[in-house]
Amino acid sequence: MKQIFKYIILTLFVPALFIKCANNNTQNDPWKTANNIVETIGSISFKDTTYNITKYGAIADGKTLNTSVINAVIEMCSVNGGGTVLVPEGTYLTGAIHFEDSVNLKIDKGATLLFSVDPKDYLPVVKTSWEGIFCYNYSPLIYAYGKKNIALTGEGTVNGMAIPENWWRLKGKTKYGWKEGMESQLDSVGQPLLNQYNKNQTKVEDRQMGEGHYLRPHFIQFFECTNALIEGITVEDSPFWVIHPVLCENLTIRGVTVNSNGPNNDGCDPESCKNVLIENCIFNTGDDCIALKSGRDDDGRAMNRPIENVVIRNCTMKNGHGGVVLGSEISGGCKNIFVENCEMNSPELDRAIRIKTNNNRGGVTENVYIRNLNVGQVKEAIVRINCSYDSKEGQGNFIPTVQNIFISNVQSQKAQMALKLDGLEGENCIKNIHIENCSFNGVKEDNVIKYVESLNLKSVHINDELINESL
Repeated sequence: MKQIFKYIILTLFVPALFIKCANNNTQNDPWKTANNIVETIGSISFKDTTYNITKYGAIADGKTLNTSVINAVIEMCSVNGGGTVLVPEGTYLTGAIHFEDSVNLKIDKGATLLFSVDPKDYLPVVKTSWEGIFCYNYSPLIYAYGKKNIALTGEGTVNGMAIPENWWRLKGKTKYGWKEGMESQLDSVGQPLLNQYNKNQTKVEDRQMGEGHYLRPHFIQFFECTNALIEGITVEDSPFWVIHPVLCENLTIRGVTVNSNGPNNDGCDPESCKNVLIENCIFNTGDDCIALKSGRDDDGRAMNRPIENVVIRNCTMKNGHGGVVLGSEISGGCKNIFVENCEMNSPELDRAIRIKTNNNRGGVTENVYIRNLNVGQVKEAIVRINCSYDSKEGQGNFIPTVQNIFISNVQSQKAQMALKLDGLEGENCIKNIHIENCSFNGVKEDNVIKYVESLNLKSVHINDELINESL
C-alpha cells in the first residue's frame, strides 16, 4: 500500500503543503449546525378539512383525463383556507398538477396518479430551470410556483409513464429509443438554443421553449416555495429530473422512494435552496441519486444563490451515477452540507461521493461534512472530485474552488479505487480535504490524485493497510 502513495506524490503537481490533523475545521462541533438546520426547517400543518377528488368528478379508470378536476379541487381547498386534497385508492390519469397555498396533496395507499405522455398536457409553458438555466418550458408534472405551506404526501404512487417510445427518446441517444431522423433535445432549437440564451443572458421571459423545442419536463418541481414537504410517496418513470426544488426555503423530503432509470433521471436535485432535509429515502435512478445544484454558468453567477444548509441522512442509494453528488450545475456556490448514516450499494452505482465542476461553472463548494456511510460496492471510486467535468464544453475562465471537505467513518467493500481527485493544473482549486477513520476494502487500483493542495488522511485503511499521510 506504500506504492499507492508513491503514485500520489508523483502525480501531485502543486506544491505539497503538510498540515496538522485539523480538529474538524472548527473548534466547535459542525454537526451542531446540522441540528440547527433541521430545527429551523421545522414542520408544517394543515387545516383539518379533506377534499376527496372523486366527490368532485375524478374517475379512477386510468383512462379519463382528470387534470381539470384535480386542479379545481386544489384551488377550492386553498381558497377555503387550505387542507388536504385526497387522491383515494384507484388509478387516475392526469396532466400537469399545479399547487396552491396551504394544500396537502395526499396520494392514499393503493392510489396511483398516472401522468399523460402527451406533451400538450403540460402546456402552457411555465417558468422553470432546465439543467440550471432559467426558461419557460413544459410544466413539470407536479408544479408549484411561489407557494407557501404545501405538501405532497401519502403512501401512493405517482408514475410519469416515461419510456423510450415517448419522453426518453428526446435525449437523442439510441440507448433510449432515439433513431436517426427523430427530434431530440440536441436539435438546434433545443438544448443548444437554451445554452445560447444563457451565454447571451437573454431575458428569461424571452426564453420560450416548450412545444417544438424537445426539452423534457421535470416530474416534481417546487419553484420559489417556502415551507414545503414531500413525504412517503413512490415516484416512478420520470421524463427528466425527478424531484427538483428550485430557490426554495425550509424544505423536507422524507421517506420517498424513487424508481426511475431513464436518462437524466436524477432522484433529488435541490437547486439554490436553503434549509433542506432529505431523510429516510430510497433512490434507484438512471443518473445521480441526490445532486445539489446552484445554477449553470452565467445564470448561476447572475443569480448568485448557493445551495446551502442541507442535511442528508438515513438514505439508501442503489443504481445511479453517484450516491451524493455536488454539481455540476453549481456556479452559484454550495456550502454547509451534511451527509450521514447512508447506505450505498449496487453494481450499477458508479460512485459514492462525487463533486463535479469545471472552469465554465466556477463557484465555491465548501464546508461539506460526511460521516458514517456504509458502501457495499461501486463501479469506480468511493470519493470522486473532478474540476474538469464534461470537457466537451470547452475551456472557460471561471476557476472553481472545492475546499473544506471532511469525510469520516466510511466503510466500503468493493471499488475500482478509493480516491479519484482531479484538480486543474496550475490552480489551487481542490484544497483542505480531510479523510479520517475510513476503511476501503476490495480496492483494485491505486488512488489517482492530481493538482490537490492540502490532503490529510488519518487512520485510513485501504485493503486493510493503514495510511496516515498529509500532502
